[in-house]
Parts: sequence; C-alpha cells; structure tokens
Amino acid sequence: MTNTVPNVTFKTRVRDESLGGDNPFRWQDVTTADIFKGKKVVVLALPGAFTPTCSSTHLPGFDNKYQDLKAQGVDEVYCLSVNDAFTMFQWSKNLGVKNVKMLPDGNGEFTRLMNMLVKKENLGFGERSWRYSMLVEDEKITSLFSEPGKVDNCPDDPFTISDVDTMLNHLKQA
Repeated sequence: MTNTVPNVTFKTRVRDESLGGDNPFRWQDVTTADIFKGKKVVVLALPGAFTPTCSSTHLPGFDNKYQDLKAQGVDEVYCLSVNDAFTMFQWSKNLGVKNVKMLPDGNGEFTRLMNMLVKKENLGFGERSWRYSMLVEDEKITSLFSEPGKVDNCPDDPFTISDVDTMLNHLKQA
C-alpha cells in the first residue's frame, strides 16, 4: 500500500446547462489533488457497476449512511470503479444514489497505482478493482480495509470488511 493516494487525472462528466439540449454534460478532468487535498475522504472501491454485491449492498450502504459518515468529520464519499463516466452515471441514476459521488477510473490507472487492479477474466470482466474501502486525509491513506484473498480471477467475491459499518466503527474509535 502506498502512503499517499496516486497522482492521477480522472475523466469525468459534469452537467452544464449552458450546453442545452437533451444531454447537457461536458468532460471535466478531476485530479487526485482536487478530490483529496485538504479533505477527509472515504473511498469505496468495487469491481463493477451494475454487479450484484456492488449494487445491492456496497454502494447503497455508503449512500444510506452518508450523513453518519459526515457526522464523523468526513468531507466527502466517493465510489470508485474501473468503469467509464457514462456507466458510473447511469448506475448511480439506476440505484437512486443521492450522496456518494461517482469516480470513474475507466483506464484503471488509479487502481493500478494502488496495487488493487486484478484480472476478472473468469467472469468476462477484464481488469477491475479489488473490493476495498479507505480513509484518506489530505491525500494520505490513513486506513485501508481490503477484502481478504486478493488474487487474479478470484472464484468468489469477498465482502467482509470494506462495508460502511466497518468504516463507521473505525471513525468512531479514532
């Protein structure tokens, strides 16, 4: 694990009403510093949009307990996946996500530099993020909850310690 978050630029889409039309979104580069510098941020990283555990439990758990995380001094919560900005947007819209910000790592650059990129070829997914959550304070990773058994083509999908309750308990004890 690195001590600081990798320095990358995320390719995001933001709503811009000045564009007009049915799809008023434009590309916007967002850097690691934009997200983490001077802030206390929780990141939940998961294998993929629209996948079962990610959609039923992992992301909804963080979204539902967003105010509890904020009450513990967290400035923002981001969901990171090796998916493009369009997929991340449609997934959050499909789930009705209200609070967690979506962070597309379409090329897997951040995930690779975190040493969390794994092959999921056994499921036809290509390369994806291993499931983890982390607390980042002013660009420094202060806590990392990585699921056990990290391996390429893992036959199952461990989800035991990267959940919102583990993060909340950690924050309350800090």
